This record gives sequence, structure tokens and C-alpha cells, in this order.
Amino acid sequence: MVSSGRVARSSSLAPRESRTPGRAPCAPRLRRVRKGAHRPPRRPPSGLARLRQPPARRAQAALRRPSGGFDAWGYASYGMRENLEGTLAGLPSKPGVYVFRDEQGDALYVGKAKSLRPRVRSYFQRSDGRATIAQLADRIADVEVIVTRNEAEALHLEQNLVKRYRPPFNIRLRDDKSFPYIAVTLADEFPRVMFTRERHRRGTVYFGPYANAKKVRETLDVLNRVFKFRPCEGPRPGRHSGIPCLDFHIDRCFAPCVNEISAEDYGEIVEGVIGFLSGDTAPIQRELDARMQDAARDERFEEAARYRNRLFAIRHLAERQAADKRAVGTVDVIGLAVEGDRAAVQVFPLRDGRMIDRYGFHLENVVDQDELSVLEAFVVEYYGATPSIPPQVLVPVGTQGTEAIAEFLSERRGSRVEVRAPSRGEKRRLVELATENARVALEADSATREAERLRRVTALEQLRECLNLESLPLRIECFDVSNIQGESIVASMVVFVDGRSKNAHYRTFAMRGLDGQDDVGAIREVISRRFARAREGEPDESFSRTPNLVVVDGGRGQLAAALAAMDELDLPRVAVISLAKREEEVFVPGSAVPIRLELHSPALQLLQRIRDEAHRVALRYHRQKRGTKSMETIFEGLPGVGPARRRAILRHFGSVERFLDASQEELEGVPGLPPKTARTLYAQLHKAGPS
Repeated sequence: MVSSGRVARSSSLAPRESRTPGRAPCAPRLRRVRKGAHRPPRRPPSGLARLRQPPARRAQAALRRPSGGFDAWGYASYGMRENLEGTLAGLPSKPGVYVFRDEQGDALYVGKAKSLRPRVRSYFQRSDGRATIAQLADRIADVEVIVTRNEAEALHLEQNLVKRYRPPFNIRLRDDKSFPYIAVTLADEFPRVMFTRERHRRGTVYFGPYANAKKVRETLDVLNRVFKFRPCEGPRPGRHSGIPCLDFHIDRCFAPCVNEISAEDYGEIVEGVIGFLSGDTAPIQRELDARMQDAARDERFEEAARYRNRLFAIRHLAERQAADKRAVGTVDVIGLAVEGDRAAVQVFPLRDGRMIDRYGFHLENVVDQDELSVLEAFVVEYYGATPSIPPQVLVPVGTQGTEAIAEFLSERRGSRVEVRAPSRGEKRRLVELATENARVALEADSATREAERLRRVTALEQLRECLNLESLPLRIECFDVSNIQGESIVASMVVFVDGRSKNAHYRTFAMRGLDGQDDVGAIREVISRRFARAREGEPDESFSRTPNLVVVDGGRGQLAAALAAMDELDLPRVAVISLAKREEEVFVPGSAVPIRLELHSPALQLLQRIRDEAHRVALRYHRQKRGTKSMETIFEGLPGVGPARRRAILRHFGSVERFLDASQEELEGVPGLPPKTARTLYAQLHKAGPS
């Protein structure tokens, strides 16, 4: 059995299959094009006209392809190679996972099937007329299949392969980051209660996942005011100076770092936090109320007011978590709404009949999918990340055929999980309520996206007009430099397409051969390296695409350096500007007078957002380089730690501070680091002390 983990799962393009065994897949047929009657496709709209189209029409236009003919086997003629035909002919009729790859060998789509042969072959048959299938089939150069013992095992394997390959045609959650959790580090002598997105540490209890990171941080703030657990990082409390921090003086921490509280008493506080996060809020409310009454009776009014404020905060948090009480036991209720290429999901977790929260999610790339495919994609993504799976999951009535989902959840939980689509009673009403919430969330999201699209259109139009550009700046690249007194000089390149960040095209550069702090020289080098890659035919799409506008952070000097670098390469001129931070002035070639855009204009706000993003990426990379240098200095002379283990330790802890504060158990948890080496490393560090 393949182990499961969190993944951006998807069945975004699963072919429509008949629910009756033995019947052929049914879908609208592609119309056969008569010989000699083929019309050339319409020229697609470009630039501003394309951006002005509503999202649904833009999606249809992007997926539209002229349909080819059909061969004797009934396969659509999408330029299929002979080796691909041979692969299709030899597919087994067994459960498993299939991976479609393009000519470069990159994964386009990962799917699972009860029977691989009919499922994979259906992508190339004329019986499926969906535009997305045509677009996918046109790019497939090879098919890889992996046979499994059953469909549930295929679901596990699919989950892991999607996480590994991140194929573009799979359904994905819009925010592809890991879910936020609240973690309690019970392995520490004085445990921390903290925000995290990882769940791999031993000796740690996790609560979640939660849909909203802001809500998690607000919850932690309230809990800290009430329980006063330590907020400092690291397995050991306090600072190296041995002096308590500000949190102790403002009554937000009991200061275990200076022995103001024993480990036993601190453990009782942590038990209270765990109880509260588990839904048992009554004891802490009673205790706070009693302390408030005692303080008021003894005329300690300031202390009574503090207890009152904490009690109100806890009650508010408890009311938010315990919104409802129903006699339905411990279940998760899932509501689903699908429209076009987007979907919204609402999850109502009920524990002992109490609705403890409400989680909302949005999915993309769901065009042409039925509700069961979308539900399956979400369930594998969501429950692949959560340690808490209830014995029953309620799903919408239209999603029949959930046996594979139930088997997947049962294996994850370690005991039977029932997946039901209730037809009547209170559980049916809960599913309808969750579905209605999903529909409302989807409508609100559509309105927000449309408003954002119009703002981007306005910003790009203003930029073209103010900068006198020949075309709409649909692709903007921005460059920034980061260093401290000439040390570890780095640069960043961020890309915005259609006014939105294109994170996959972000790139970072370590500067070579610069003496001292030379921002102008760094800009010249990074521009030269970026466009040299384009001139050499770099296959990396981030370099092969030509920008409509290049923005450099700085003034006239940086602008001149960028222009000089491009002139040296003898490339067709690209529009280049620089944006100075102090006055937000825009410098353009050939003009001694900078352009001052309206302070609140969409055009300036877009430029500021791009510039700030470039600064963020450059600063993050600079800190990473400095951290690597510091780690290399610390690792010098440490036994058993070569380059590979240095990289593993750095990836695991992320910073020098966390590495130096690590306990022996945490060092033993580093992947690839033998326990004996970890113990030696811990002893050596604490013998020499951090430096």
C-alpha cells in the first residue's frame, strides 16, 4: 500500500463514464469535419480585448481547438505517435494510475481508474467532446501506467504523484500552501503553542487543519492572554541573556525561562489549552468566573477586570467555535457548488453534535467535471492533510458512488469511515445548509474576481497611456537587488502576467564579481544574464518569454544600467522604466523629467505591488544566502557533517537560530542524519557553545 501525504490532488479531466457496467462511456460526440470543408480558426483576441472578456468566455477561447479527423480505431487524430498507439493497445484492464506526459517528459495529468484500459483510451476517442480533453490529448506524447491492487490504493498513489509532479491539468485548491494548524510541542519541557503549516515533528499534537490563517493567529492571541503560555521560539524558553522578555512584564507569559513557574504547573496550563482546543471550554470559563468573583469580593478590582476581559474573550471564542448543537454525533458535513471552471466547498465539522467551526475552500481547473470528480479531488486533498477524520462524512445527494472515497478515508483513519449522501432528516438539512453556504461563497468569489479583473484592466490601460507604450503591458518583469554592505549580493526577477503575479516564473540570481556595494552594477549584471538566456534559446519559459515592460527598482542610474545591458546584447528594444522608492517617481528613457503618477491610481498601485514583490523575493533570497554562510561557518570542524548533511539540516530547520536551539531529539529527526551523528553533533554544539 502506498503511503499518503498532503497533495494537491485532482481528477480534473476524468472522462465521463456510464454508471451502468458494460456500457460505453457516454458524452457529446465531436462533429466530423467534412473533407474540404475545414475552416481556418478565428484569430483569437489579444491584448486588451482578451483581458476584457468575461472569465467564462476567456476560458472557452483558450480551450478551443480545431478538431481533427478520426482514424480507423475511432481515435481523434491529435497527431498521435505510433509508440503512443502501441501503448494504448497494450493497456491492462486493471485498477491503477496513469500519467500523461508531453514531449519533454513533463507530467500533464495524473488520474486513477478502476480499469486502466477503457479509461485511458477514452481520452483519445471521439465520444468525448469536451474542449479540455481535446487540449490535453493534443499535447500527450507518452502514457505511463502503474497497476495497483484496488481503486483505493490507486487513490493513494495518485495523491502522491500529483504532489510530486504538480501537473497543470489536475484540479487544485486555489491556495496551494499547506493548511494552517495549531501545534503543541509536548516533547519540550515547557511546550510551545504555535502556528504551523507542517505536521512531521514527533512529540507534537496538532489541531486543525483550519481554512483561515488569520483566524488561527487570532485564536492563539486569545489563548495566550488567557493561559499565558510562552510565545518564544525554540525548544528551550527564554533568551541567551537570561532576562525575561516583555511578555512577562505585561502579564502574557509566566516566564519559565527564569523559573517563575515549575514544569508541573506549566504542564497543567498546557493541558488546559489542549482541552480548550479539543472543545472542552466549560472548565476554563468556570475557573475564570470564580477568580473574577473572588477578586471583586476582595476589592482587587484591577485583577477582577483582567479576569473579566479574559472570560469575555474565551466566551467569544467558544461561541464562534460552538455555533450549533445538534443530535447528529461526530460527523463532517460537506457542501459543494460548481460553476464553470471553479468550485466552492464548505466543511462543517461537528463533534459530539457541536459545530466547532466552518471551513471554506475554492477549487480551480474543474471545467467539464461532474460533482463526484470534484468531491473526490477535494476529499483526497483535505483529508490527506488532516490528522482528524470522523467516523462519518456527509456529502451532497448528487455525489453517489463514493465507495473509493470511503475506503481511502477508512485506511487514513485506521477504522471504518462511512460516506453518506443523506436523503432525509437533520443530516439532509445540514448538507443542504453547507451546500447553500458553498453556493453563496462561490457567487461572492465570482463578484470579487470580476471586480479584480476590471481593476487590472484599468491599471494596464493607464500604464500603456502614461508610459506611451506600443501595446498593453500584459507581461511585466521587475528586478531588485538586496545586500548588506556589499555582502551576499543577490537580485530577484518577479513576473506579473495580466496584472497578476506569475510565481512559477520568479527567479533569483547570486551576483558574480562585484566589488563592494554596487546596486547599479548588480542591475546591469542581472539584466544581462536574464536576456542572454533568452537570446541563447533558453527552454525555461520564464526566460524565453519576452516581457512587454521591464521595471527596475531605483532611479536614473539603475535605468541607464539596464538599458546599457540590453544594448550590449543587441536585442530588440523592450520598454524599460525605473521606479524610485522615495517619491515614487517613474523614470523613462530619453526624459530628464520623471513621471509622477496619481498617488491612488491603479497604475501606480500595480507598479508598487510589483516592486514590493521583487523586494520581498530579493530579501528572502539574501537572508537565505546569509543563513547558508552562517551555517557553513558553524559546521566547520563538526564531525560527520558534509555538504549533503548540511543541506539536509538547513532544509529541516530553516535558520541558524532554530538549528542552534534544537534539542537532541529534534536533531535525530533530521532526514538522512544517523542518530549517532545527531548525538555527536548535539554534544559538540553544546560543548563549544553557539558562535
